[in-house]
Amino acid sequence: MHHIWKTAGCSSRLGRFQQVVWSQQLTQPQQRRHYHAEERGVYGYKPSPPNSYQVCEEALASRARQAAIFRLVEAYRTHAHKVATFNPLAGREVRELPELEPARYGLSDGDPVSPEGLVSAPGVSTVGQLVEHLKTAYCGRLSAQFTHCATAEEQEWLAERLETVVSESLSSAERLRIGEQLIHSQVLDKFLSVKFATVKRYGGEGAEATSAFLGQLLALAAAAGLREVVMAMAHRGRLNLLTGLLQYPPVQMFQKMRGMREFPDDVKGIGDVLSHLNSNVDLEFDGHKIHAVLLSNPSHLEAVNPVAMGRVRAREQTAGYGDYSSPTSRSEPGDHGLCVQIHGDAALSAQGIIQESLAISNLPHSRVGGSIHLAINNQVGYTTPEARGRSSSYCTDVAKLVDAPVIRANGDFPEDVVRACRVAFEYRQRFRRDVFVDLVCFRRWGHNELDDPTLTNPSMYRNINTRVSVPDRFVDALLEDDLLTMKDVERIQDQRYSWLNQQLAQVDSHVPKANHLEGGWRGMQQAPSAVTTWDTGVDPQLLKYIGGRSVEWPSNFVVSVFQLKGTHVRLCGQDVGRGTFSQRHVMLVDQITDHVHVPLNSLTDEQTGFIEVANSALTEEAMLAFEYGVSIESPNRLCIWEAQFGDFFNGAQIPIDTMFASGEAKWLYQSALTMILPHGIDGTGPEHSSCRMERFLQLTDSKEDAVDGKYRTGAPSDDVNLHIVNPTTPAQNFHALRRQMVRNFRKPLLIVGPKMLLRHPQATSSLADMAPGTHWLPVIGADGCSSARASTTTRWRPERAAAKRSDVAIVRLEQLTPFPTLQLNEIREKYSKATKFIWSQEEHRNQGAWTFVQPRFYNLCATKREAKHVIQAPFNM
Repeated sequence: MHHIWKTAGCSSRLGRFQQVVWSQQLTQPQQRRHYHAEERGVYGYKPSPPNSYQVCEEALASRARQAAIFRLVEAYRTHAHKVATFNPLAGREVRELPELEPARYGLSDGDPVSPEGLVSAPGVSTVGQLVEHLKTAYCGRLSAQFTHCATAEEQEWLAERLETVVSESLSSAERLRIGEQLIHSQVLDKFLSVKFATVKRYGGEGAEATSAFLGQLLALAAAAGLREVVMAMAHRGRLNLLTGLLQYPPVQMFQKMRGMREFPDDVKGIGDVLSHLNSNVDLEFDGHKIHAVLLSNPSHLEAVNPVAMGRVRAREQTAGYGDYSSPTSRSEPGDHGLCVQIHGDAALSAQGIIQESLAISNLPHSRVGGSIHLAINNQVGYTTPEARGRSSSYCTDVAKLVDAPVIRANGDFPEDVVRACRVAFEYRQRFRRDVFVDLVCFRRWGHNELDDPTLTNPSMYRNINTRVSVPDRFVDALLEDDLLTMKDVERIQDQRYSWLNQQLAQVDSHVPKANHLEGGWRGMQQAPSAVTTWDTGVDPQLLKYIGGRSVEWPSNFVVSVFQLKGTHVRLCGQDVGRGTFSQRHVMLVDQITDHVHVPLNSLTDEQTGFIEVANSALTEEAMLAFEYGVSIESPNRLCIWEAQFGDFFNGAQIPIDTMFASGEAKWLYQSALTMILPHGIDGTGPEHSSCRMERFLQLTDSKEDAVDGKYRTGAPSDDVNLHIVNPTTPAQNFHALRRQMVRNFRKPLLIVGPKMLLRHPQATSSLADMAPGTHWLPVIGADGCSSARASTTTRWRPERAAAKRSDVAIVRLEQLTPFPTLQLNEIREKYSKATKFIWSQEEHRNQGAWTFVQPRFYNLCATKREAKHVIQAPFNM
């Protein structure tokens, strides 16, 4: 092995320990090193074999002989989408495109053609016949953009599939199934318009073909042997999907519409708006079973997409598929589950998280084997027409960022939408890359049913108001083909309407259910109505094996202990492998070959927990949302997201506000996602100095006039939505992380990480501080301040001892939420004769913890003596 470490600044004791581990591994058989050998990848990433596809010699020869004809074929594949009839609102005039004229290539209709190697069109013998074939394939209600795809294999496969799928007929049973789905969707919309006329339901009218697409997709996924489909979706048509394909009980939806409680009385949770309801259901299609998940979503459009990706990725790890399968397995990413992202056209064009999510879609440690994207393209964003909502030709042009193909279908014709679904699914299964389907449709009403769209889009809605509904059009076709009679249609409608009425009648008697602690979460509980202390110590021999006599700050040590205890750890963020400040070195890089090695994944032969080191792309919003999705899949995985500098969280404010801090209250999603934000007013400028802990403190439901406690009780409790700590010793950092996995409930954790302590000579802890019987200390007393300021104030200690001072006690507030009222009062009582309280912090007065601590100290710590503060003046950085 080449010089693996060289002199790369390995100053930590654990870093040197890793060198020893690696030197031992070099003498071990190859199979012991498979988690970090380059030819096998690292844990959580199995390199894909190189693409060796070549166009066959016969095809190349045919194209050379018929060069002009091949140019015509390629012109259709590249440009025909510009004249295709996929837009239901467009006029019927025939558009002409010079690139599609045979004469442009010196051809006439009667010229002979040999289709072999050119097109999938048996029987074509003349240019005229070839043109008709290409028009049918690319200029009709189904079209595509795919010549930008990355490889010749993808382009060749898509061309062949698109040129054959248009001639594939759906069976009578399939058409009847689609018809029933469309009727059910229409009946729901009509029922709600009568029974709940003033409720904003964001119905699917105009885009009913969505149900045909998703029904086909679920059936295909089940038949292919996939175990799960995870869907991310906004509001449009969500209730139709829930109560239709996903079998969500309408009575629960009706209770929500009536303003009734969403969860049982013994479950803490405020719920969310109607259009954010979620579903977990086991389905069966033609004897094939599959689990379908529709994730709850925040009101911020598209923010849930990377959550779905993370959820799929995490389930693959739990099940041992794809990147987490054994080295000899042929399992690929995406073998277990499918991620489906359903977009609105306006958001798909303009929301930045789309680009971020696509940027990580095919990277090691975040790939999911390709997502299927469905754009419900109703050609308007609220009131803004598409011409003013984007600068690109199509809302799906962002797909070109990752060379993803786009299949475009006319939403008025569900059978063509089903054909598009088939091609998209087959492409995803073959190439394990993202693919887009642009379902071009319209929105029957305004942004919601109470909105008048004619005020801003009069021409569009004159057109829409004259149109027959998609279900009615499709049912008419079934009637014409004698697959249904009017009595059949009326029977289906009446049965569905009657069933909905029955569900509505049960609203007052139905008891809501919560299944958030079932499945993989069985054994977990809600946070208890008490302050709990958990033994997070570790066997001394284990500590000595890893840490020697004492422990420094870098968290490699903590992570390795988790692994030895059998817990998988996912460490994610920009440059986390080495560490922004070159402090971690959890991965080693061969100085000659650039091969990456993770010694912590081969600590012992019995090791069952591994660390996935996910050096992420330069994105915060999508990556943090992705990690949130990973964290909610299972309670048995520690997910850590570390920012390069504390202020980098700014780019992820949406997932922080709507998921990290509030996901459990709204959706009952427990999460142990841990954010580490390096912090310290240490001269690194107005941005990188501060992690803005004051903003996170505002996000908590900690009380300032009562002890933090269980919902609707006053007992002290761990049940605060967000736990925020500011540890001042390596042992405290150790216990904070260990506690995340040891407890029988999960809470998101924010660690305000003091930068100055990473290499501070006094920032060490003895092994005794982490031995059995030790635990997290919310307050370290008798020797008030929080953060790295403690290391500054503790300089008083030798001076105080020399002067024989005994009238000053330094107390460190290590935990801000839940606020440790009881512990502080115990210390206050210990120093009952104290006459002066001083709060010391490094941050400016309008930053840091002071504005949060001050009212709690006055209101809860039973003293009228005002605490003075030693802090800097307010500042606007």
